[in-house]
Amino acid sequence: MITSSSNQQMKNITALRKKAKERRAQGLFLVEGKKMFTEIPEGWLHSVYVSEGFLAEPEAKRLLLGTAYEVVSDSVFKSISDTQTPQGILSLVQMPQYELSSLIQGERTHLLIVESVQDPGNLGTMMRTGEGAGITGIIMNKTTVDLFHPKTIRSTMGSIYRVPYYVTDDLAGTIQELKRQQIRVYAAHLRGTMQYDEPSYVGGSAFLIGNEGNGLTDETAELADAYIRIPMEGEVESLNAAVSAALLMYETNRQRRKSRHENLV
Repeated sequence: MITSSSNQQMKNITALRKKAKERRAQGLFLVEGKKMFTEIPEGWLHSVYVSEGFLAEPEAKRLLLGTAYEVVSDSVFKSISDTQTPQGILSLVQMPQYELSSLIQGERTHLLIVESVQDPGNLGTMMRTGEGAGITGIIMNKTTVDLFHPKTIRSTMGSIYRVPYYVTDDLAGTIQELKRQQIRVYAAHLRGTMQYDEPSYVGGSAFLIGNEGNGLTDETAELADAYIRIPMEGEVESLNAAVSAALLMYETNRQRRKSRHENLV
């Protein structure tokens, strides 16, 4: 049993928890909790650490059956955890790798493109909501918060395992490539003249969502095929970035469900 936070494995976990650079260098990220452990795709699991308290739970042996793991004292486990009340199981998971082409699925393409979103919770919520709405992937520029930040991972509630992603060095170039592949790109923008539920998103579609405080840069917004806006009542000027993204993604989902139903009738 590991009883010291000075143990090299514990120091490495702390580095992975705190530093995006370390996560990228090792190609690993942390997930905590039983649900996130049980949903890890085959071949992604790198290593597992459990607290002595967790190991004493009745379901622990069943949950860990066939899995190699390290036992950590309760006090040391709490020091490496990113949560206030750790569940007692922490896994290191290998980062998946995707190409842009794997996010593009012809007429079915449904993408969220985020520019410089800074809040980990927002990004994780977008991915989770995106899975629910049926997106084929999420594209991020380099200045967007790290997708593998522990808070982002928690906010995805497991969607990190199932939603393809692509981090681009050249956001403008990536958007141009999408347009070459007949994917319509929409910018949620205050200058939009169309309400968000007016265009047809039945064909390949992508939505641009900008930074929480500043929105999209002019350079990125100008690459859109159309500006759309979400109507505001009262004195509200804008919505949370994750909420705006949810409205657009679910409007696309609604239109596509309606289209499938009409084609079946």
